[in-house]
Amino acid sequence: MNPRDRLIVALDVARQEEALALVDQLSGEISYFKVGLQLFTAAGPQIVRAIIERGANVFLDLKLHDIPNTVAKAVAAAGSLGAKMMTIHLSGGREMVAAAVGSKAPGVTLLGVTVLTSSTDETLRECGVAATAVDQVLRLARLGADAGIDGFVTSPHEVDSVRAECGEELTLVVPGVRPIWAGADDQKRFMTPREAVERGADYLVVGRPITAQDDPLQAVNRIVDELVEAPPVA
Repeated sequence: MNPRDRLIVALDVARQEEALALVDQLSGEISYFKVGLQLFTAAGPQIVRAIIERGANVFLDLKLHDIPNTVAKAVAAAGSLGAKMMTIHLSGGREMVAAAVGSKAPGVTLLGVTVLTSSTDETLRECGVAATAVDQVLRLARLGADAGIDGFVTSPHEVDSVRAECGEELTLVVPGVRPIWAGADDQKRFMTPREAVERGADYLVVGRPITAQDDPLQAVNRIVDELVEAPPVA
C-alpha cells in the first residue's frame, strides 16, 4: 500500500465549506476523508455526496449504537449514500453487531469501535467496567469478529494484540495517531504514524495535525515522509 493511501484525514470541522476546501486541497494526494458527528450533524448527508462527487472516498464515522433494528437501517442508509467505511460501537452487543453486518451494502467496510482513544482504565471504571482498556478492547474485538465485522477502530497500542486475537485478514483503522512534531491534544493513548504502521495498522486517521496547520498539504507530506520506511500492508 502506498503510504498516502494509508492516510484518512479527519474533517472534524464545523462547516461544509471548510470541509470541502480541505478536500479540494488534499484529494489529489490522499483518497480517504473521515466525516464524523460534528460535520455530519452540521451539514447532513449531502456532505458525504459532495466529497464522493470530488472523487474521494468517505469514512463515515458515526459510531452507531442503538437497538439492532435502528442500527441496521442506519447502516443500510449509509451504504446508499456511497460511504466506503463506517463505524458502529461494539458495546452495543452481539445482536446489534450481527444486525449491522447483515444490512451493510456490498463493498462497505463495517468497522467496530472498541474503546475510544480518549479513554483510560479510569474512564472505564467510572462507567462501571472493571476491565483494563486492553482487556476491554480484546473482549469487544472477539465479539465483533464472531459476529462477522470487517475490522476495527482501535488505539495503536492495541493493534498487535487485536491482530493476534482476531487474525490478519481484518482491517484495522487507527486513530490516536500524532506525528512526532504534533501535540497530543485530547488523545491519551497515541503513537506516531510510523509506530502504528509497524505494529500492523492498515489505515491511520489524522485530524488536527493536518487540518489545523496553515499548510495542510505540507503536513500530509511530512507524515508520508515518516511512513516511507514503514513495512507494507499485506
